[in-house]
Amino acid sequence: MGQFVNLTSQDGFVVPAWVAQPDGAPRGAIVVLQEIFGVNSHIRAVTDRLAARGYLAVAPATFARVQPQVDLGYSEADMGVGFGYKTAVDALPGDGVMPDIQAAIDYAARHGGGKVGIVGFCWGGLLTWRAACSLQGLAAAVCYYGGGMTTPGEVARQPQVPVLAHFGQRDHWISVDSVQAFAGAHPEVQVHVYEADHGFNCDQRGSYDEAAALVARDRTLAFFAKHIG
Repeated sequence: MGQFVNLTSQDGFVVPAWVAQPDGAPRGAIVVLQEIFGVNSHIRAVTDRLAARGYLAVAPATFARVQPQVDLGYSEADMGVGFGYKTAVDALPGDGVMPDIQAAIDYAARHGGGKVGIVGFCWGGLLTWRAACSLQGLAAAVCYYGGGMTTPGEVARQPQVPVLAHFGQRDHWISVDSVQAFAGAHPEVQVHVYEADHGFNCDQRGSYDEAAALVARDRTLAFFAKHIG
């Protein structure tokens, strides 16, 4: 079981993060980036499960600059609230929340005993892609159905580390055509498409697909084992 700790971003902003410690010395570290629902029970569970695999896992609260202590469920009302916070983050000046993610990477590097990876879901998948292209200290990145990462502006980015990306074929937020265009533009990225909908990894959502989630999990763990340890 993890706990919240406070990280300090480059500009002095204090970023809460859920940190889960493995039993024994960490084999490395993984930063976990939330959906639009905050560092909720699902994201905390993902973080805890990575710690059970031997990694120090850190999930920064990427809404903290616009709203503290966001912990939403998956109802339509919660989705509307989450989209509102995401819109507010998008309107932040400068690099927005990217320095907060860098603070989490730096913390993970100091305490993880090895290399640092990053994984994100939905909005967090998009931020993971941006982190892989622009932040320092990463060894690998895994994006789950990153909303917006297949748009032309995001496709134009160039990753600096190995990237694995998971998408759902029935995702009504991310078209298959855009995924194919992304894959064509980035042959260096491992792209997998599943017979599933958006959010297929989250067992708290109606779109949860156990079969797809397990295959994606195994691929993700193998990817991190290869690039982190």
